Amino acid sequence: MFDQIFANLTKGFSDQFGGPFVAAEAVWPGVAVKDPGGSVVWPGTPVRYPCRAQFDTATQAMRATEGFLETDVRVLVLAATLAVPLDSMAQIRVAEGQYAGVWALLSCARDPVGIGYECRARRIG
Repeated sequence: MFDQIFANLTKGFSDQFGGPFVAAEAVWPGVAVKDPGGSVVWPGTPVRYPCRAQFDTATQAMRATEGFLETDVRVLVLAATLAVPLDSMAQIRVAEGQYAGVWALLSCARDPVGIGYECRARRIG
């Protein structure tokens, strides 16, 4: 309940004043169809869900993670704006603005309060 109230407030604020939560979508790859030899014959249809995301600088804990790059960012996704649970198999896609592009999720965890997901992401497109 609290997560939905918070999501409504932040969405209203972001729509009115231009941030910090932007319209985005979480996209999971389709399930590939393979022939008997194991070759992919159809990559499958991606699954897409709209959501709201905020981009921020990486945390100290993220920076201490193996493989961290200075271009990695922290992404907060409001749970109440997403119809399914988020995991690191998804990508976050933003259509316009400063963070437009496709972002691979390198880590994804629910925040302690349960309002959203805290992710480490890297731009891939």
